[in-house]
Amino acid sequence: MRMRLNRFIARSGYCSRRKADVLIESGKVKVNGKVIKDFSYKVDTEKDIVEIDKKIIKLENRKTYIKLYKPRGYLSQLGTDRFGRKTLTDLFKEVGIKENVFPVGRLDYESEGLLLLTNDGDFANKVAHPRNKVRKKYVVKVKGRVNLEKFNRMRKGTFLEDGFIKPDEIKILKKGKNHTWLEITIHSGKKRIIRRFTKHFGYPVERLIRTEIGFIKLDNLKEKNWAYIDQEIINRMSKPK
Repeated sequence: MRMRLNRFIARSGYCSRRKADVLIESGKVKVNGKVIKDFSYKVDTEKDIVEIDKKIIKLENRKTYIKLYKPRGYLSQLGTDRFGRKTLTDLFKEVGIKENVFPVGRLDYESEGLLLLTNDGDFANKVAHPRNKVRKKYVVKVKGRVNLEKFNRMRKGTFLEDGFIKPDEIKILKKGKNHTWLEITIHSGKKRIIRRFTKHFGYPVERLIRTEIGFIKLDNLKEKNWAYIDQEIINRMSKPK
């Protein structure tokens, strides 16, 4: 069977299709010993040898879907960090995840909560691609007591340096003496969007916990705990809009 190169890499479980495009265009992918920079190039799935950084890539038959409570202090990337910070590779060893999976999207080093892991590149692309507008819910502790005037402005959205941003939903959960807990639902996947959004209104983030991605919820998972995701939920997430 012949298959587009980027789809082959995604189906192998190595990474998402978007990440595969980046690897191909940067010249890190070889087919039968030859560098291929065209992600639409078609490979013979039974005969061709596909390599990424000298590692032979093969199709993964069994699909795996995991939800993990990522604590603060871990990068949501595999491998090692040049500055010595802990990564998911370290976390996998600590919590006993032995499957060959990669993260769907990202969760900042300082942030915690729900992180999806899979070897299904098509599923990862479906969840992470901006055009699909998959909603993500966060519980956020910000510095300061959010007043009504600022809260109404936050509900209406604002312009940041990379464009207009408006939460799908925003609620005040509770207020403390010097802080406020918010619940923010947003489909934007822009980098550090929650932190930049609340800081724009004068409320820097003190703690940020992602609790939901689409139909997948953190539920009762505690820090460093993980669980397999029911196939029924995966099917609901995978349905075209």
